Amino acid sequence: MSMKKQIDFSNKIAIIGGGAAGLFSACIAAENGAEVVLFEKNISGKELSSEVFFDNAYLGKKLLITGKGRCNLTNECTREEFMKNIPRNGKFLFAAFSAMPPQKVMDWFEDHGVPLKTERGNRVFPQSDKALDILKALKSCLKSCGVKVINSKICAINACDGAVCSVESEDGTEYLCKNVIVCTGGLSYPVTGSDGDGYRFARELGHTVTETSPSLVPIVCGDSFCKRLQGLSLRNVTLTLKDASGKKVFSELGEMLFTHFGVSGPLVLSASAHIDGAPSEYSLHIDLKPALDEKTLDERLLSDFSKNLNRDYKNALSLLLPAKLIPIFAEISGIPSDTKVNSITKKQRTRIIAQLKDFPVSISGFRPIAEAVITRGGVKTSEINPSTMESKLVSGLHFAGEIIDADGYTGGFNLQIAFSTAYLAAKSAVK
Repeated sequence: MSMKKQIDFSNKIAIIGGGAAGLFSACIAAENGAEVVLFEKNISGKELSSEVFFDNAYLGKKLLITGKGRCNLTNECTREEFMKNIPRNGKFLFAAFSAMPPQKVMDWFEDHGVPLKTERGNRVFPQSDKALDILKALKSCLKSCGVKVINSKICAINACDGAVCSVESEDGTEYLCKNVIVCTGGLSYPVTGSDGDGYRFARELGHTVTETSPSLVPIVCGDSFCKRLQGLSLRNVTLTLKDASGKKVFSELGEMLFTHFGVSGPLVLSASAHIDGAPSEYSLHIDLKPALDEKTLDERLLSDFSKNLNRDYKNALSLLLPAKLIPIFAEISGIPSDTKVNSITKKQRTRIIAQLKDFPVSISGFRPIAEAVITRGGVKTSEINPSTMESKLVSGLHFAGEIIDADGYTGGFNLQIAFSTAYLAAKSAVK
């Protein structure tokens, strides 16, 4: 029987996954004097710029599509604000956030040649609006620090006597090592390489993986009108999410989009993160005119109607609503679209105003987890040391990024989690 090929990396830190957490932990470990080997299974493709590769590995694939290709790398907020934007297991991240807060993340990238800017909602982006600049900074650091990148899929992590002893690649090579940082991501965007491998590694080593579900994901709606509104983008509207009891659980001003299956866009992704349980028990409500209260809106409506007294009701809404929305709005209001404006009663006008301030959209479910920005759930936080990101069950095993059961809302919070946990994992592995 042939022996497995063995390579001795006992003096190196092995990092599995070349996404945001993997790249950052590799940089931090290497800058702190460690020898680092990074395993990335994604392979190069001819259609892509060579700038995203390191030898043959395609690094930072998901990083390049974050923030619509602009990379919202963190949120310049206080610790208190950060915690408000982490719906689950925020306390677990306390030490990580304290060790590598947003300002330190920003300083690191600016020190590595990426000028940054802060936009609305304290969202931080590269001044160039190019995610590639973030990736270039990370890659440049890896190269200058001598990090070894191996383009290979790891299929197992082995432990001996309660401690990591090796990792095995798909080609049968066993790499002997004592410290591993698992940065394999979740289940969202599998095209970027996130396929749940890390969850399997964790389970095989005795860890609990909490139930995974999509978060920051488009919403499927039960209303037939959504398909008719496909392609319609609404800007400067307020989207409110209510639970079954009618309680507001999310409300924010911004933009959203109707699609063939329901709704998407920044507001919708944010709202989805607040749905805890069956999506069908929640409902969406759009304030189409958030800048106007009911009294001002009534005055505006009377003014518009006075200019269109002999026109049909549906034609008198053109100054208030996008053309595509008008026939559906008229249908839902229950006022026949050919009703002459001069015959609309005060009661009907009140109904129109109420609908402008609360246009309802029903929810029937989420789009598949493959379309989610992030995965909710992951390796149970009570089994990870929050001060080191090291497993409490297996010595030398560390976790960082989306694989951990901790996620945030949109606005740079999830990349901040990746960088903070990667920093602690790297520092701990170096020690």
